[in-house]
Amino acid sequence: MKRWLGLGVVAGLGLLIAGAGGDAPNSPRKTVTDDRHGVQVSEDYRWLEETSEPEVRDWVKAQNTRTQAYLDALPSRAALRGRLQRAYQASSPKYYDLRQEGGTLFARKVQPPKEQPLLVALQPAAAADPATERVIVDPSALSAKDSLSIDWYVPSHDGKKVAVALSAGGSEDADLHILDALTGQKLEAPIPHVNFPTAAGSAAWTADGSALYYTRYPQGNERPPQDRGFYQQVWRHRLGTSFRADTYVIGKEFPRIAEIQLESRDGKSLLVSVANGDGGEFAHYLMGAEGTWTEVTRFEDEVVSATLGPDEALYLVSRKDAPRGKVLRLPAASPRLATAETIVAEGEAGIEPPLTVTQSGLYALRVAGGPSQVDIYDHRGKPLGALPLPPISSVDAVVSLGGDAVLFGSETFLDPPGWYRFAGSGRPSRTALSTKSPLRFDDAEAVREFAVSRDGTKVPLNIIRRKGTPLGGQNPTLLTAYGGFGISMAPSFLGNRGRIWLDGGGVYVVANLRGGGEYGEAWHQAGRLTRKQNVFDDFAACAKHLIDHGYTSPPRLAIEGGSNGGLLMGAALTQQPQLFRAVVSFVGIYDMLRVERDPNGTFNVTEYGSVRDPEQFRALYAYSPYHHVKDGTAYPAVFLLTGDNDGRVNPAHSRKMTARLQAATSSGRPILLRTTASAGHGFGTAASERIEQEADVFAFLFDQLGLRYEETAP
Repeated sequence: MKRWLGLGVVAGLGLLIAGAGGDAPNSPRKTVTDDRHGVQVSEDYRWLEETSEPEVRDWVKAQNTRTQAYLDALPSRAALRGRLQRAYQASSPKYYDLRQEGGTLFARKVQPPKEQPLLVALQPAAAADPATERVIVDPSALSAKDSLSIDWYVPSHDGKKVAVALSAGGSEDADLHILDALTGQKLEAPIPHVNFPTAAGSAAWTADGSALYYTRYPQGNERPPQDRGFYQQVWRHRLGTSFRADTYVIGKEFPRIAEIQLESRDGKSLLVSVANGDGGEFAHYLMGAEGTWTEVTRFEDEVVSATLGPDEALYLVSRKDAPRGKVLRLPAASPRLATAETIVAEGEAGIEPPLTVTQSGLYALRVAGGPSQVDIYDHRGKPLGALPLPPISSVDAVVSLGGDAVLFGSETFLDPPGWYRFAGSGRPSRTALSTKSPLRFDDAEAVREFAVSRDGTKVPLNIIRRKGTPLGGQNPTLLTAYGGFGISMAPSFLGNRGRIWLDGGGVYVVANLRGGGEYGEAWHQAGRLTRKQNVFDDFAACAKHLIDHGYTSPPRLAIEGGSNGGLLMGAALTQQPQLFRAVVSFVGIYDMLRVERDPNGTFNVTEYGSVRDPEQFRALYAYSPYHHVKDGTAYPAVFLLTGDNDGRVNPAHSRKMTARLQAATSSGRPILLRTTASAGHGFGTAASERIEQEADVFAFLFDQLGLRYEETAP
């Protein structure tokens, strides 16, 4: 029998073993000063940006050695790793990224104990029966070190072929493999460099499956090396020929930071959606069956999504004078935006693209502050009701099965993902594709409260706790958030990590900050560009709410975030270090003055701003975490994690932030860096490595917040 013991507030527990990994590696100061708009900006650790330099590689190795020694000395680490490993191996399969073509349902499948998700097919699609499943691609069988992973896939319209983008080591630098969907056999040599962490990639098949359109980046001498990952374009490939004979289709006139997605409902027309970097601006182009191109929308039109319907119409989600979104309809034969008809007006809850259009229905996924709802309309916008969903739940996707039948995926913080079949009327039925969890949360509840930010804005908090949790300020609490790019933090099953935390007497909190899409585009815009400080103020308000309402206290409060959420962690710990005992940050951004020098950082300029613009520079410099680390400050314990192959956030951010914090902190609490050689931004990380990371993170948090995992005799 295993049980979790909360030790109460043990103020010195983390300090007792904080030095187990030894002193921090030497990080020499090499001061560099830049003049930016008349402001002298100095830093000491720019040399850590040079990844290939032996001095940097030796420094990373020394940091890893120190971190691992610290973690290995923690009494709970081995037991936590065992718990996580057993839980993964005992988990049922999880299906996601579902698509129906030619009567076949395709899906990616997490299949414990496999290291990487599989690509599978089920027939007939309408049955959604795992008993009919066949494996098309098992990446683990293709790589001895489990380094290959699937970035995306697109089946042909008859379901007989599938294009699969495969990359290695979490790099997201993928080649496109054309496979027989029945046998999984390769039909020809792969097409290189179709996906990259900057603009990702996409493909769409012609009607007869003899050719496909795909995105690719400049090949060979088409552009200089510094443009690798930029200037994405659309090309056409005919099966049975070399990719060198492929023909250019469209894209040379698109921005350098274009991100292209392709859609073809019947293989005759082609819809091209173009994002202007990552800031939320989109343009749309339609190629008709005769090959003629029409520019349907421009970036300034504020149309954020387009979907081809089965009725020869285009359905658009527009935020023009409607920040929460409205639905427009126009004929695909003459797609002039000026003639579009508004069929669904802006509502109280924001529309989260894309729309799903069936034979006679239209499904609009809406987000109401975090939780989801799905409203149903006919093709003219007449309301037909809504999908019945549990409170505080999310919908992952609505997938057309042909006719009016759909599959939709739904979950809550306490219920695992389920796939439900809905025939267009009546009640949904749960399918066998649903995930079964051995974990139960009958003793827990999820409640929503609201913190008040500095400017009076109410910010939602999703608080997951055991029923009857006392509010005496002593609960170990883990607070997480994101706050950027219009991405909503929707309810997601907490699973084993949530069960671990609750069993330790903890409270788990997810905040819905500005910068996300929880209340539509206005909520996003309020945390974007020069308004980014609102996000950090929201987060601080959430932490103070938890403290003021008796959930926790600073010695018992930990925070966690990744990527843009890692930037949030950096801002939180530099602006309000006294609020937190421990910080965990995955693949974070910390130097906001040099981030746009990285390929993907250039794509992020439309979200964060540019140092080239004086006003935006002042905003960036005002919060850039790396530049606001102050010597002699008692910082919380900090654990930074990154991957060598990360093409979305340069791992140099984590290296520089680690060195700066180690030199500055006066608290005696550990500042740790963990760099994984076989991982990137998190996509494609092998299951075993994820387990090791989670064990390290929870051992760190348990140590710092005064928790211990004990095994007792049966």
